[in-house]
Formats: sequence, structure tokens, C-alpha cells
Amino acid sequence: MVRERTVRGAGLPGGTAGNVGRVPADPPLHGSEETPPRRAADPARRAAPSPKARSSGTSAVEVRRSSRRRRTVSAYREGDRTVVLIPARMSEAEEERWVTVMLDKLAAQESKRMLGDRELAERAGRLSDQFLDGRARPASVRWVTNQNTRWGSCTPAEGSIRLSHRLQGMPDYVLDYVLLHELAHLLVPGHGPRFWRLLESYPRTERARGYLEGVVAADRLPHVPAARRE
Repeated sequence: MVRERTVRGAGLPGGTAGNVGRVPADPPLHGSEETPPRRAADPARRAAPSPKARSSGTSAVEVRRSSRRRRTVSAYREGDRTVVLIPARMSEAEEERWVTVMLDKLAAQESKRMLGDRELAERAGRLSDQFLDGRARPASVRWVTNQNTRWGSCTPAEGSIRLSHRLQGMPDYVLDYVLLHELAHLLVPGHGPRFWRLLESYPRTERARGYLEGVVAADRLPHVPAARRE
């Protein structure tokens, strides 16, 4: 089954490809594949449904179910849409979860094409225009490698914004949130109600904060020793 739908924040540039049963004639450059945990087969969901589409706004996600696909989930860019390939047996809830996972993985892959300081400044300018009416105009925006306890920092007196290099490789919507957060500090120094009202128009604030909180939590987990070879 092929279903097409709009997913918030899924409109990221790029072209990537994978396959369903066979390799496309002209596969694009990047894709992502995951293996979901095994679960007991449900006889009621063994037959692969026929393709169906979800309506699209500015971007679309097309979900393709395959009875041949047993254990893996793949995703790739195809023009202005993202194609997610899943096993036919998956439930609707599993589909929703894996679409989100794969969109994040693709976004992270694309973000690994490291932006330079100039590109960061241009990105900050676009975000300011879109969400802050162009009122925040930093004098400089740059990556730094000495911020290991903060994702970003801002010095309003100098108009400077610095982003931690640890953000490189994270999804674009996370990078945009941190940039916008620091841009808002050019207008409001603290974290009071006025500050958070500036971020209300950014639709992925809560999701980006959740992503970053997850990264911090994962860093605090104890490392499991590797199995000793006999």
C-alpha cells in the first residue's frame, strides 16, 4: 500500500533512494534503513494492502507496504517527497512511529553535510525573517568546539551567536530551533514569558526540545561493557 500524507517538518531538501523488491533504475544518493524489533506475526495483517495516498501540503510522505519486506524499514527522498518502505504486517501505530524515526534519520544524514559559518548566518537570517519579523540580526554566527554543556550561546551586547559542534548531524529542525532560541535572546535576554512567546510561532519547538533532552539523557546512561571474547 502506498499512502501519501503531510508530515510536519518533513519538507527537507535532498534526493535519496532505496528499493522495494528491486533496485530503481536511477537510485539517488542517500537513504536510511532500520530493522525493527521482531514481533509475533499477525495472520490478519499478512496480506499487503494495495497502495493508497495521503494528501500533501508543502511536502509529502509516501508509505509503501510490502509483503516481501519482513524485518527492515527504509526511507529515501524522491523528488519533493519522502518514501518510507515498511513490512505489510505493521500496524497503523507502528507505521506512525517508524515514519517519524526514519524522517529524523534522513534529516540527520542530510545535516551531516556541514554548514559553514556563512551558511549558518544565512540560515539565521531566514529564521529571523520567518519567525521574528526580521528583528533579530546577529553580527556573527559560528560553530564552536568548547561548548559541551550548552547547545548554543548568545552575547546580546556583541550580537554574536555560537553553536556547539555537537549539533552537527542532528535533524535540521533541531538546529533551527537552537538557532531561533539564540536569535530570540538578542531580543529578550532571559527565559521569561516574553522570551517563550517569541518561540510560539515555531511549530517544532516542543519536538526539538524533546530530541535534545533525549540526547542528554542518553549521554548520562551507563556504558555497558563489551562482551569478553573467550
